Amino acid sequence: LMERYESLGLVGEGSYGTVLKCRHRDSGRLVAIKKFVDSDDDKTVKKIALREIKLLRQLRHDNLVNLLEVWKRRRRWYLVFEFVERTLLDDLEQNPNGLDLNTSRQYLYQILRAAAFCHQQHVIHRDIKPENILISQGGVVKLCDFGFARTMTSSSEGGVYTDYVATRWYRAPELLVGDTKYGKPVDVWAVGCLLIEMLTGQPLFPGDSDLDQIYHIVRCFGNLTAHHQELFYRNPVFSGVRLPECSGRVPLEERFPSVNTTALDLAQSCLQMDPEKRTQCSELLEHPLFTQDSFHIRYLCLC
Repeated sequence: LMERYESLGLVGEGSYGTVLKCRHRDSGRLVAIKKFVDSDDDKTVKKIALREIKLLRQLRHDNLVNLLEVWKRRRRWYLVFEFVERTLLDDLEQNPNGLDLNTSRQYLYQILRAAAFCHQQHVIHRDIKPENILISQGGVVKLCDFGFARTMTSSSEGGVYTDYVATRWYRAPELLVGDTKYGKPVDVWAVGCLLIEMLTGQPLFPGDSDLDQIYHIVRCFGNLTAHHQELFYRNPVFSGVRLPECSGRVPLEERFPSVNTTALDLAQSCLQMDPEKRTQCSELLEHPLFTQDSFHIRYLCLC
Protein backbone atom coordinates (compact mmCIF):
# COMPACT_ATOMS: atom_id res chain seq x y z
CA LEU A 1 0.00 0.00 0.00
CA MET A 2 2.86 2.32 0.83
CA GLU A 3 4.13 1.79 -2.73
CA ARG A 4 1.32 4.01 -3.97
CA TYR A 5 2.99 6.94 -2.23
CA GLU A 6 6.31 8.67 -2.74
CA SER A 7 7.88 9.86 0.51
CA LEU A 8 8.89 13.55 0.52
CA GLY A 9 10.46 13.55 3.98
CA LEU A 10 9.83 13.51 7.70
CA VAL A 11 7.29 15.95 9.15
CA GLY A 12 7.43 14.89 12.77
CA GLU A 13 8.48 12.23 15.20
CA GLY A 14 6.96 11.21 18.50
CA SER A 15 7.09 8.36 20.96
CA TYR A 16 4.31 6.61 19.04
CA GLY A 17 5.81 6.77 15.59
CA THR A 18 6.62 9.09 12.72
CA VAL A 19 4.72 11.35 10.34
CA LEU A 20 5.85 11.48 6.70
CA LYS A 21 4.91 13.92 4.00
CA CYS A 22 4.05 11.88 0.90
CA ARG A 23 2.67 12.28 -2.61
CA HIS A 24 0.15 9.87 -4.08
CA ARG A 25 1.86 8.65 -7.25
CA ASP A 26 -1.30 8.55 -9.38
CA SER A 27 -3.28 11.59 -8.26
CA GLY A 28 -0.38 13.78 -7.11
CA ARG A 29 -2.29 14.51 -3.90
CA LEU A 30 -0.15 15.48 -0.90
CA VAL A 31 -0.83 13.55 2.28
CA ALA A 32 0.63 13.10 5.75
CA ILE A 33 1.12 9.47 6.70
CA LYS A 34 1.32 8.66 10.38
CA LYS A 35 3.23 5.43 10.84
CA PHE A 36 2.89 3.96 14.32
CA VAL A 37 5.69 1.91 15.88
CA ASP A 38 5.19 -1.86 16.05
CA SER A 39 1.86 -2.05 17.86
CA ASP A 40 1.68 -5.73 18.79
CA ASP A 41 4.48 -5.46 21.34
CA ASP A 42 3.25 -2.24 22.82
CA LYS A 43 -0.27 -2.19 24.24
CA THR A 44 -0.20 1.58 24.81
CA VAL A 45 0.60 2.27 21.17
CA LYS A 46 -2.10 -0.13 20.06
CA LYS A 47 -4.62 1.62 22.32
CA ILE A 48 -3.64 5.08 21.07
CA ALA A 49 -3.68 4.07 17.40
CA LEU A 50 -7.07 2.37 17.67
CA ARG A 51 -8.53 5.25 19.65
CA GLU A 52 -7.41 7.78 17.05
CA ILE A 53 -8.79 5.67 14.19
CA LYS A 54 -12.12 5.13 15.92
CA LEU A 55 -12.60 8.79 16.84
CA LEU A 56 -11.52 10.24 13.50
CA ARG A 57 -13.83 7.91 11.62
CA GLN A 58 -16.77 9.28 13.58
CA LEU A 59 -15.64 12.93 13.65
CA ARG A 60 -16.06 14.74 10.33
CA HIS A 61 -15.88 18.53 10.40
CA ASP A 62 -14.29 21.36 8.37
CA ASN A 63 -12.02 22.21 11.27
CA LEU A 64 -10.85 18.69 12.09
CA VAL A 65 -8.08 16.95 10.18
CA ASN A 66 -9.46 14.56 7.60
CA LEU A 67 -8.53 10.87 7.88
CA LEU A 68 -8.41 9.51 4.32
CA GLU A 69 -7.23 5.95 4.67
CA VAL A 70 -6.06 3.37 7.21
CA TRP A 71 -4.18 0.11 6.87
CA LYS A 72 -2.10 -2.26 8.95
CA ARG A 73 1.02 -3.93 7.62
CA ARG A 74 3.71 -5.90 9.43
CA ARG A 75 2.12 -5.13 12.81
CA ARG A 76 2.16 -1.37 12.21
CA TRP A 77 -0.81 0.92 11.72
CA TYR A 78 -0.65 3.53 8.94
CA LEU A 79 -3.02 6.52 9.00
CA VAL A 80 -3.28 8.71 5.91
CA PHE A 81 -4.38 12.34 6.41
CA GLU A 82 -4.86 15.31 4.14
CA PHE A 83 -1.59 17.27 4.17
CA VAL A 84 -1.73 20.70 5.78
CA GLU A 85 1.19 23.08 5.25
CA ARG A 86 1.93 24.41 8.70
CA THR A 87 0.98 24.53 12.35
CA LEU A 88 0.11 27.33 14.75
CA LEU A 89 3.49 26.66 16.38
CA ASP A 90 5.20 27.54 13.06
CA ASP A 91 3.18 30.79 12.90
CA LEU A 92 4.11 31.67 16.48
CA GLU A 93 7.78 30.96 15.86
CA GLN A 94 7.71 33.32 12.89
CA ASN A 95 5.91 36.00 14.91
CA PRO A 96 7.69 36.18 18.27
CA ASN A 97 5.58 39.17 19.34
CA GLY A 98 2.32 37.39 18.61
CA LEU A 99 -0.23 37.43 15.80
CA ASP A 100 -2.46 40.41 15.09
CA LEU A 101 -5.91 40.50 16.65
CA ASN A 102 -7.76 39.65 13.45
CA THR A 103 -5.62 36.62 12.62
CA SER A 104 -5.83 35.41 16.23
CA ARG A 105 -9.59 35.83 16.11
CA GLN A 106 -9.93 33.90 12.85
CA TYR A 107 -7.85 31.05 14.21
CA LEU A 108 -9.56 31.04 17.60
CA TYR A 109 -13.03 30.94 16.06
CA GLN A 110 -12.13 27.84 14.09
CA ILE A 111 -10.41 26.16 17.04
CA LEU A 112 -13.58 26.75 19.06
CA ARG A 113 -15.74 25.35 16.23
CA ALA A 114 -13.61 22.20 16.21
CA ALA A 115 -13.70 21.81 19.99
CA ALA A 116 -17.43 22.56 20.20
CA PHE A 117 -18.10 19.89 17.57
CA CYS A 118 -15.99 17.32 19.48
CA HIS A 119 -17.79 18.18 22.72
CA GLN A 120 -21.16 17.88 21.04
CA GLN A 121 -20.07 14.35 20.03
CA HIS A 122 -18.99 13.73 23.67
CA VAL A 123 -15.30 13.68 22.79
CA ILE A 124 -12.69 15.53 24.86
CA HIS A 125 -9.56 16.30 22.84
CA ARG A 126 -7.29 16.68 25.91
CA ASP A 127 -4.22 17.87 24.03
CA ILE A 128 -5.04 21.22 22.43
CA LYS A 129 -1.72 23.04 21.89
CA PRO A 130 -0.03 25.00 19.06
CA GLU A 131 1.55 22.00 17.33
CA ASN A 132 -1.82 20.20 17.16
CA ILE A 133 -3.40 23.08 15.27
CA LEU A 134 -2.80 22.84 11.54
CA ILE A 135 -3.27 25.87 9.29
CA SER A 136 -3.77 25.57 5.55
CA GLN A 137 -2.60 28.11 2.97
CA GLY A 138 -6.12 29.52 2.84
CA GLY A 139 -6.11 30.08 6.61
CA VAL A 140 -8.36 27.10 7.41
CA VAL A 141 -7.63 25.66 10.83
CA LYS A 142 -7.67 21.90 11.45
CA LEU A 143 -7.40 20.39 14.90
CA CYS A 144 -5.34 17.20 14.78
CA ASP A 145 -3.76 14.47 16.88
CA PHE A 146 -6.59 12.55 18.46
CA GLY A 147 -4.31 9.91 19.99
CA PHE A 148 -5.08 11.26 23.47
CA ALA A 149 -8.69 12.21 22.83
CA ARG A 150 -11.35 10.15 24.44
CA THR A 151 -15.07 9.58 24.49
CA MET A 152 -16.70 10.64 27.72
CA THR A 153 -18.25 7.86 29.71
CA SER A 154 -21.77 8.43 30.98
CA SER A 155 -21.83 10.23 34.30
CA SER A 156 -23.32 7.12 35.93
CA GLU A 157 -19.94 5.42 35.47
CA GLY A 158 -18.36 8.48 37.04
CA GLY A 159 -15.98 8.92 34.11
CA VAL A 160 -12.66 8.08 35.70
CA TYR A 161 -9.80 8.78 33.33
CA THR A 162 -6.23 7.93 34.09
CA ASP A 163 -3.87 7.05 31.21
CA TYR A 164 -3.10 10.60 30.43
CA VAL A 165 -0.44 13.23 29.99
CA ALA A 166 -1.14 16.41 28.03
CA THR A 167 1.46 19.02 27.33
CA ARG A 168 1.96 20.67 30.70
CA TRP A 169 1.69 24.34 29.72
CA TYR A 170 -1.90 23.96 28.52
CA ARG A 171 -3.02 21.71 31.36
CA ALA A 172 -5.95 22.75 33.54
CA PRO A 173 -5.63 22.83 37.36
CA GLU A 174 -7.81 19.72 37.77
CA LEU A 175 -5.39 17.70 35.62
CA LEU A 176 -2.34 19.04 37.44
CA VAL A 177 -3.65 17.96 40.86
CA GLY A 178 -4.59 14.53 39.47
CA ASP A 179 -8.38 14.73 39.34
CA THR A 180 -9.63 11.69 37.42
CA LYS A 181 -13.16 13.06 36.99
CA TYR A 182 -12.42 15.82 34.53
CA GLY A 183 -14.38 16.70 31.42
CA LYS A 184 -14.79 19.12 28.52
CA PRO A 185 -13.61 22.15 30.55
CA VAL A 186 -9.98 20.89 30.23
CA ASP A 187 -10.18 21.79 26.52
CA VAL A 188 -11.65 25.21 27.34
CA TRP A 189 -8.72 25.97 29.66
CA ALA A 190 -6.25 25.03 26.90
CA VAL A 191 -8.06 27.35 24.47
CA GLY A 192 -7.69 30.24 26.94
CA CYS A 193 -3.94 29.60 27.20
CA LEU A 194 -3.74 29.46 23.43
CA LEU A 195 -5.55 32.77 22.87
CA ILE A 196 -3.13 34.67 25.12
CA GLU A 197 -0.18 32.96 23.44
CA MET A 198 -1.46 33.92 19.97
CA LEU A 199 -1.82 37.57 21.02
CA THR A 200 1.51 37.89 22.87
CA GLY A 201 3.77 35.29 21.25
CA GLN A 202 4.59 33.95 24.73
CA PRO A 203 3.23 30.81 26.41
CA LEU A 204 0.95 31.98 29.23
CA PHE A 205 2.12 29.53 31.92
CA PRO A 206 5.45 27.92 30.92
CA GLY A 207 5.91 25.69 33.98
CA ASP A 208 8.92 23.39 34.11
CA SER A 209 7.28 20.83 36.41
CA ASP A 210 3.70 20.13 37.48
CA LEU A 211 4.32 21.93 40.76
CA ASP A 212 5.83 24.93 38.97
CA GLN A 213 2.84 24.87 36.60
CA ILE A 214 0.47 25.16 39.57
CA TYR A 215 2.63 28.00 40.93
CA HIS A 216 2.33 29.95 37.63
CA ILE A 217 -1.46 29.55 37.66
CA VAL A 218 -1.89 30.47 41.33
CA ARG A 219 0.23 33.58 40.87
CA CYS A 220 -2.17 34.77 38.22
CA PHE A 221 -5.56 33.60 39.49
CA GLY A 222 -5.15 33.08 43.23
CA ASN A 223 -5.48 29.85 45.21
CA LEU A 224 -6.79 26.57 43.86
CA THR A 225 -10.39 25.64 44.68
CA ALA A 226 -10.89 23.82 47.99
CA HIS A 227 -11.60 20.58 46.12
CA HIS A 228 -8.43 20.85 44.05
CA GLN A 229 -6.38 21.65 47.17
CA GLU A 230 -7.74 18.50 48.80
CA LEU A 231 -6.84 16.42 45.71
CA PHE A 232 -3.36 17.94 45.69
CA TYR A 233 -2.72 16.84 49.29
CA ARG A 234 -4.12 13.36 48.65
CA ASN A 235 -1.95 12.88 45.54
CA PRO A 236 1.12 10.70 46.35
CA VAL A 237 3.06 12.54 43.61
CA PHE A 238 3.04 15.65 45.82
CA SER A 239 3.53 13.90 49.16
CA GLY A 240 5.50 16.09 51.56
CA VAL A 241 5.14 19.12 49.29
CA ARG A 242 3.35 22.32 50.31
CA LEU A 243 0.94 23.87 47.85
CA PRO A 244 2.26 27.10 46.34
CA GLU A 245 0.58 29.93 48.23
CA CYS A 246 -0.49 33.03 46.45
CA SER A 247 1.11 36.09 48.03
CA GLY A 248 1.02 38.87 45.42
CA ARG A 249 -1.31 38.13 42.53
CA VAL A 250 -0.50 39.41 39.05
CA PRO A 251 -3.81 39.17 37.16
CA LEU A 252 -4.02 38.88 33.36
CA GLU A 253 -4.96 42.50 32.74
CA GLU A 254 -1.94 43.64 34.73
CA ARG A 255 0.40 41.22 32.97
CA PHE A 256 -0.89 42.11 29.51
CA PRO A 257 -2.04 45.75 29.58
CA SER A 258 -1.78 46.06 25.79
CA VAL A 259 -3.96 43.04 24.93
CA ASN A 260 -7.41 43.88 23.59
CA THR A 261 -9.87 43.91 26.50
CA THR A 262 -12.59 41.93 24.69
CA ALA A 263 -10.07 39.19 23.87
CA LEU A 264 -8.86 39.27 27.48
CA ASP A 265 -12.45 38.84 28.65
CA LEU A 266 -12.83 35.73 26.47
CA ALA A 267 -9.59 34.32 27.87
CA GLN A 268 -10.80 35.00 31.43
CA SER A 269 -13.99 33.02 30.81
CA CYS A 270 -11.86 30.06 29.69
CA LEU A 271 -9.38 30.33 32.53
CA GLN A 272 -11.65 29.99 35.53
CA MET A 273 -10.06 27.93 38.33
CA ASP A 274 -13.34 26.08 38.87
CA PRO A 275 -14.05 23.92 35.78
CA GLU A 276 -17.81 24.36 36.38
CA LYS A 277 -17.45 28.12 35.87
CA ARG A 278 -15.65 27.91 32.50
CA THR A 279 -17.81 28.87 29.55
CA GLN A 280 -18.61 26.10 27.04
CA CYS A 281 -17.05 26.26 23.57
CA SER A 282 -20.43 26.57 21.86
CA GLU A 283 -21.19 29.67 23.97
CA LEU A 284 -17.74 31.16 23.38
CA LEU A 285 -18.52 31.21 19.63
CA GLU A 286 -21.09 33.90 20.52
CA HIS A 287 -18.70 36.02 22.57
CA PRO A 288 -18.55 39.75 21.68
CA LEU A 289 -15.05 39.19 20.24
CA PHE A 290 -16.84 37.47 17.33
CA THR A 291 -20.25 39.15 17.32
CA GLN A 292 -19.56 42.86 17.93
CA ASP A 293 -18.66 43.53 14.28
CA SER A 294 -20.61 40.59 12.80
CA PHE A 295 -17.37 38.68 12.23
CA HIS A 296 -19.14 35.40 12.95
CA ILE A 297 -21.75 36.02 10.25
CA ARG A 298 -19.13 36.98 7.67
CA TYR A 299 -17.06 33.95 8.61
CA LEU A 300 -19.98 31.53 8.24
CA CYS A 301 -20.90 33.04 4.87
CA LEU A 302 -17.43 32.20 3.56
CA CYS A 303 -17.79 28.50 4.39
